Amino acid sequence: MSDHDLSGFERTSFIHEGTERTIFRAGTGPAVIVIAEMPGITPKVIEFAERVVAIGCTAVLPHLFGEPGRDPMPDAHGVIGTMTYGLSSIVPACISREFTIMATGKTSPVVHWLRALAAEEHARCGGPGVGAIGMCFTGGYALAMATDDRLLAPVLSQPSLPMALTKKQRHSIDISRADLDIVKHRCATAGLQVVGLRFKGDRFVPGERFDFLREELGDAFVAVELEDADANPEGAMKPHSVLTEHLIDEPGQPTRDALDLVLDLFRTRLLTTS
Repeated sequence: MSDHDLSGFERTSFIHEGTERTIFRAGTGPAVIVIAEMPGITPKVIEFAERVVAIGCTAVLPHLFGEPGRDPMPDAHGVIGTMTYGLSSIVPACISREFTIMATGKTSPVVHWLRALAAEEHARCGGPGVGAIGMCFTGGYALAMATDDRLLAPVLSQPSLPMALTKKQRHSIDISRADLDIVKHRCATAGLQVVGLRFKGDRFVPGERFDFLREELGDAFVAVELEDADANPEGAMKPHSVLTEHLIDEPGQPTRDALDLVLDLFRTRLLTTS
């Protein structure tokens, strides 16, 4: 793919507690916060956002890291350029106090900002509530955002934090115990459903992480675990990004089925009137 100029997206900003970030927004209808994976808002992430717009929702993309619209793949920038760009996004995030990388039992501070953004977008866009999807580095953020009753459709796509170096880190996700207890209560009493997606061989998202979510959330956690062979072989890395780089956008393909499941969750929770 080539770089995307984000045409069709309105560029604004949002400030909360002194922190201002750029926001890209498109569409109408209830808001879905699309939190990009590393290295940032890539053309594939934008394609996913456009699908959210197509079902009748507003896609809201906060710019947390990277260069919005840049294609990170080798065919666009060469292998050295791709590695350099990736590191330019990953290293600052890893040392930022906004992002909790290694610790278990903690919610990243940036989630407070994302919750405020979701509340603002709900007021702006209307509807019964908002959806949110985190991907890879940000995968667990949608879970931690679900402490807010306005978050009705959380999706965790290949949630990769904390980094799975120890047994404890593998059997956990980046959310505090207090926040997780609130989400569990919503699942038990308000019918909240949490969707998680991963490839079975993905070492960044070990099976123990999804086991932990099953143990904590019970039937409210809907796990989509795909075989590595289901991934798009043209992806530049081993199977990882279910809805973007490793999506095979053809009917009957497991990754396409996963995409349809996510979009159906947004339709059901945000667009269906009772």
